[in-house]
Amino acid sequence: MPNLLLVEDDSNLGSLLQEYLIDKGFSTDLATDGQKGWQCFVDKEYDLCIFDVMMPKKDGFSLAKEVRMSGRDVPIIFLTAKSMKEDTMQGFRVGADDYVTKPFDREELLLRIEAILRRYKKQPDAQNETNVFQVGQFTFDYSHQQLKAGDKSTRLTSKESELLRLFCQNLNQPISRSFALKTIWGNDSYFNARSMDVYITKLRKYLKEDQSIQIMNLHGEGFKLMVG
Repeated sequence: MPNLLLVEDDSNLGSLLQEYLIDKGFSTDLATDGQKGWQCFVDKEYDLCIFDVMMPKKDGFSLAKEVRMSGRDVPIIFLTAKSMKEDTMQGFRVGADDYVTKPFDREELLLRIEAILRRYKKQPDAQNETNVFQVGQFTFDYSHQQLKAGDKSTRLTSKESELLRLFCQNLNQPISRSFALKTIWGNDSYFNARSMDVYITKLRKYLKEDQSIQIMNLHGEGFKLMVG
């Protein structure tokens, strides 16, 4: 049963859509604002997200940006009363897979959901198929927690390995600080954040021999492992 996340601030529409999608065989969680939607996304794995655009606390475009920064490849459909070309283009720029303008037919939405899920199932999940990554001149073996360059081999701690794998899975892509903390440490408390900073400093030290590699700080956003 596919897991869907529906984020819609119109409680009547949200409840009706949730009931309809559950009736059609989808496990569907409903959140009524962008902040609650983000918390749901962090706490659970989803096969597809449906976001309203105009919402309190965090709009759908901002929520979609955070989802894309998380590194999890999840399709997104926007629901919105906006029909202007500029709004549609912005939706696709932030990573939308589809864009449905209100009012809409529920059966049409269902067909769009099914089409997107079929398309995603055909794509191999390369990130889950390998635990060995090439990072510049380094070879990182996650399973054995080893970082090698030539004849030199460095044994990594479990947290260092988990953090480096997250970076490698999202090479040259931004990762939000909150997502990294919740993925590896379980929560984004101040003390865990300080701990992560220490591990990132250690990873930078390990990788500094290859000047083409850089772990960048993205102010107010998170980090990015850059190679090249």
